[in-house]
Amino acid sequence: MDGIHDLGGKHGYGRVVREADEPVFHDRWEAKVFAMNGAARQVGAWTNTDRFRHGVERIDPVSYLTDTYYGRWLGGIETLLVETGVFTTDEISARAEALGANPDARIAARPSADPDPVPAPPAGRSASRPSERTPLFAVGDRVRTARTVTPGHTRLPAYARDKQGTITATHGAWVFPDSNAHGGGEAPCELYTVVFDGKTLWGESAEDGAVVYIDLFEPYLQEAPA
Repeated sequence: MDGIHDLGGKHGYGRVVREADEPVFHDRWEAKVFAMNGAARQVGAWTNTDRFRHGVERIDPVSYLTDTYYGRWLGGIETLLVETGVFTTDEISARAEALGANPDARIAARPSADPDPVPAPPAGRSASRPSERTPLFAVGDRVRTARTVTPGHTRLPAYARDKQGTITATHGAWVFPDSNAHGGGEAPCELYTVVFDGKTLWGESAEDGAVVYIDLFEPYLQEAPA
């Protein structure tokens, strides 16, 4: 989906600032959100990482840009808790106000009125899966990425759509996030590492010699024209 979360390659947001000696949590509330995330999974609000990521992607765009990392998590958790019927939006708002929240504050959560079915829990901690399918591509193959916009969750960033690159590694079959996030099943497919020239992605303004490696799933790729 085209959303505010897909910031790669966009102008105007400045450099990514790395905090020296960054603590695990900057405040106690961040640790509480981390714990809430585990509790939300236990009650079935989300059952796999792809679904959780999609919940975070769909929060209010202004909140996404202005909240901190765990603030975005909180918006995603609330979104999924409402969509699965664990709480209602009114119940969450009432609890927040009882704890001192401003009733006029922007609400990050954006639950869907017609949410996807909750996927079954994964078979194990790893997303790698066995497959008897023969991979379509091999190391050294030239490929072009899809140009279509996926309406839901995807791991193909917008800046890499409809671009040509070269496969540098194959990783076997892995759970396909575009299906798994929406309750469509794991749909395992081949995963490749593809290298792109910086100028292919960013144009002539890219640094000379810059390259970008992206792990991409087979459905995103097609053979590049000769």
